[in-house]
Amino acid sequence: MTARTKSKPAKPDPAKSGGKKPGAPRDSLVDRAYREVKSRIMGNLYPPNLQVLEQDLALQLGMSRTPVREALIRLEKEGLVEILPRRGMRVVPIAPEDMRDIYEVLTSLEARAAERLAERRPSEAELAPMIAAAEQMEASLDRGDLDAWAQADEDFHRLLLELCGNRRLAAMAMTVFDLVHRARMVTLRMRPLPKQSSRDHRALIEAILAGESRRAYELHYQHRHRAMLLLTEILERYNLQEL
Repeated sequence: MTARTKSKPAKPDPAKSGGKKPGAPRDSLVDRAYREVKSRIMGNLYPPNLQVLEQDLALQLGMSRTPVREALIRLEKEGLVEILPRRGMRVVPIAPEDMRDIYEVLTSLEARAAERLAERRPSEAELAPMIAAAEQMEASLDRGDLDAWAQADEDFHRLLLELCGNRRLAAMAMTVFDLVHRARMVTLRMRPLPKQSSRDHRALIEAILAGESRRAYELHYQHRHRAMLLLTEILERYNLQEL
């Protein structure tokens, strides 16, 4: 008699299952909830002190409460929301006096990122995304599109941090970057056209490509310092008590 061979259960084909590992769908829902809520806070669709019940937030996002709750925990760690027991979440406001402290931290971290990037003297090809963002800023100003300018400006600063080569520095800077970004979006149309900002970015790119690390540090430090002074002046002029 010939022995029967037991057939082994077929392994799932990653191609047919979309390449998802166990737990991936839930993780992606948490990520989606996190990105969507954060985007609404950053764009001021969820203004300071807004309170939203967890159940209502889940309905707005079209998902269950579990991924929403985990997303809120991440956002609370970043200082963007406060989780209220049985009352959902509240968007945390930022006082003007806190904004100066936050800007000082970001200024130091970003200036060091610029210096570090220049130290390793990247090629023009490696810096192409930053150059494209600077060009997009200029083009947006030419057509008077401040929203597009703000997006290109955000892209430029995020790319600077991503390319600097220090992941810990970048992660720390991004936490405070988001707080500053929200304030800048609130005051975007209260300030003069940001032509100087675009010129600053061009000068920084030149310094980085030339490997002039100290000049890159000074240029970007002054760029962020001017932005802080302008924001502080706007907050005082319009008597904005929170952002």
